[in-house]
Amino acid sequence: MTSFAIHPADAPIPEAAQNAAIALGNFDGVHLGHQAVLAAARVAAATRGAALAAAVFEPHPRQVLRPATPPFRIQNDAQRARALAAQGVRHLFEIRFDASLANLTDLEFAERLLKQRLHAAHVTVGFDFKYGHGRTGDVATLRAQGAALGFGVSVVDAVDEIGAAEKISSSAIRSAIVDGRMDDSARMLGRPWAIEGVVEKGFQRGRGIGFPTANVALGGYLQPKLGVYAVRVDLGDGVLRPGVASVGVNPTVGALPAPILESYIFDFDGDLYGKTIETQLIAYLRPQAKSDIMDAMTAQIKRDADEARALLASPLARA
Repeated sequence: MTSFAIHPADAPIPEAAQNAAIALGNFDGVHLGHQAVLAAARVAAATRGAALAAAVFEPHPRQVLRPATPPFRIQNDAQRARALAAQGVRHLFEIRFDASLANLTDLEFAERLLKQRLHAAHVTVGFDFKYGHGRTGDVATLRAQGAALGFGVSVVDAVDEIGAAEKISSSAIRSAIVDGRMDDSARMLGRPWAIEGVVEKGFQRGRGIGFPTANVALGGYLQPKLGVYAVRVDLGDGVLRPGVASVGVNPTVGALPAPILESYIFDFDGDLYGKTIETQLIAYLRPQAKSDIMDAMTAQIKRDADEARALLASPLARA
């Protein structure tokens, strides 16, 4: 997959990437709803003999328009790119969202970005897509502008999860993660939610009691429910290793300035400092707790590890 940084003030993209069928949106999570948009774009690409592309906004518009908003991302950029590539996306257009882009009218957005910069052959969006200054553009506007400018437009309806009370959306997934409902988030995503980051040095207390952890900062990720989780960890080799993890400020050994993810990987002994790992949060086990007695803390970690092992070995555990 090729990636391009895009802005209305830039020159058009290389000719080889022009005339693509483009799935357009934020695609934070690349969840089942996003995958439906990508599937419709894939059909348009096949019909037109065009390449399948995705156009995303980077940074997320919320980060620019509401900079005081706490971290909320479901994926980092690398995870999103991999998820889009897995859906068959050949070109990834990262639209640089800034004040000048935010001030474009809906027609300017369609003309200057979709037509003049991307030379889109077809654009596919979700039913609730809005664009242009003040969010004046909607799917009806886009259809009309596409017809006038010479690109096709497809609109994908909301995706329902059978038995669920709400539509699949990034907001619904965030609510599930914040509540510790990892099964619900995994169903809507189509895979377990995962945090990716570089392993940093921590207090190293766990190593002294036989439970060394790989510590990763949450960074721009949404903060999940604080507590203990059954996890699977990819060390960069594609192998999912079972483990148990804590997301919190580590009250036992001294409060941290911000919550971190601390993962104990079962039956693993190796130096992970400085390596990028991805940790899937499979199931929430219990809230964070403080113990002033080291023996009691060690016993609790062992119980957590035993519970996580049993849960992850169950055929019901989402892979």
